[in-house]
Amino acid sequence: MNEGAAGSGQSGLGPRGSLVMSLTLTLLLGMLSLLVLFPAAEHLRSLRDGERADATLHTSGSCMIGQCRVEFEADGRTVVADLPTGSGGGKQSVGAAVTVRYQADDPQVVARDEDVGGGGAALFAWMSAGAALLFLVLSAVAAVFLVRQRRKASAGAGVAG
Repeated sequence: MNEGAAGSGQSGLGPRGSLVMSLTLTLLLGMLSLLVLFPAAEHLRSLRDGERADATLHTSGSCMIGQCRVEFEADGRTVVADLPTGSGGGKQSVGAAVTVRYQADDPQVVARDEDVGGGGAALFAWMSAGAALLFLVLSAVAAVFLVRQRRKASAGAGVAG
């Protein structure tokens, strides 16, 4: 009788499923770091030498994913600009005072002064990259386990046959 994993008291994906899942998570976390979070952190750092202005939080939301807006004065006009992905300050309410830095030639490119070192994007980029590395190691362990299991099965088949 062939009992499935559910009937045998075992749970989980098995070694092949674990290998595929670990490689998938490695790929997704690596892409998140390389394609989203590291560029977001670099964008925040690029505003380090930008013009400084006092601003108020115009729209609050999840600033980490770029859903906050600030209002400030630049060259005598009022500017309402989106804070970039990776910004902090999401727990502040609308109307809260913040200091921002913006590009002199384009005031729509703005970041909170506290975030120009890379902000939360840099932290999450390194955490995501570390998790990708962890899943890569787990994939290697699963691959070694599969090879050993296959060798043991083929050695057993050769003796029994």
